[in-house]
Amino acid sequence: MKDIKERENQTVVTEFLFLGFSNHPELQGLFFLMFLVVYLVTLLGNLLILTAIRINPVLHTPMYYFLTNLSFLDICYTSTTVPIMLVNFFQEKKTITYEGCLSQIFFLVTFAGSECVLLAAMAYDRFIAICHPLRYPVLMSKRVCAYLAAGSWLCGVVNSLTHTGLTATLTLCGPNQISHFLCDIPLLLKLSCSDTSANEVALYVSSATIGLSPCLFTAVSYILIISAILKIQSAQGRQKAFSTCASHLTVVVIYYGTSNINYDQPSSGYSLDVDVLVSVLFCIVTPMLNPIIYSLRNKEVKVALRKLCERYILSQ
Repeated sequence: MKDIKERENQTVVTEFLFLGFSNHPELQGLFFLMFLVVYLVTLLGNLLILTAIRINPVLHTPMYYFLTNLSFLDICYTSTTVPIMLVNFFQEKKTITYEGCLSQIFFLVTFAGSECVLLAAMAYDRFIAICHPLRYPVLMSKRVCAYLAAGSWLCGVVNSLTHTGLTATLTLCGPNQISHFLCDIPLLLKLSCSDTSANEVALYVSSATIGLSPCLFTAVSYILIISAILKIQSAQGRQKAFSTCASHLTVVVIYYGTSNINYDQPSSGYSLDVDVLVSVLFCIVTPMLNPIIYSLRNKEVKVALRKLCERYILSQ
């Protein structure tokens, strides 16, 4: 009876107050301009990749099919957080509703999980192309590629539904302050006044299945790929084989590296500034880097983008 009365006296949270950039109120304008530029570059870069691949028949291959999925994921992922953050720079109280917070968690977890699995699928594609080139047309047919891409999205959605559903069952009581610029599951667990053991178990399982397993699969794939490349006799052949993997390998290292720093924090956590900086790198900067990396390191993409620009200029 006492516990029920205490719970009734607690304030139920209906909205959350973001404190992510509260330490530097004098830099709000600079932060807004910086993140706006990064967001626009992310949108433009990924849209150019999508358009170039779509209109260029030479790029209608499994590798670029997965790249279109990656570019679309990056657009969706960064659009889940940045627009809200940009609007909040002009708000005296940087808030988000309870429903909006759960929605943001759902989409963030969906896109992040899907990208983890998709990067593993892209590593498998490169493994088949380098280690089993004669069987590549069969092993990486259009149907197989569609299944791998759909499986990546399905893993992200199922994982997200599980976490969002468990988070929605939590009883959240005051204070309603989130020491960040976005909603994330561990942050809401700290605000819960109910049992969070099921949520924590789900996070551990998800970390192993959606986070660690694709990372290990990708690592093993590239060990086998590099081993196969080193066995190629001619230096030109080795360079050509490695160039087809360099862009994806760079993206993999950046993505898994920043995600591990972001989520595998010490139990005491980082300071607010460091925590926000790490999340900015993972959630905002990484989606911008992916199209830049593929544009700079991939000759076929550079040629396609050049043709796209020439077509646009001639049409004016």
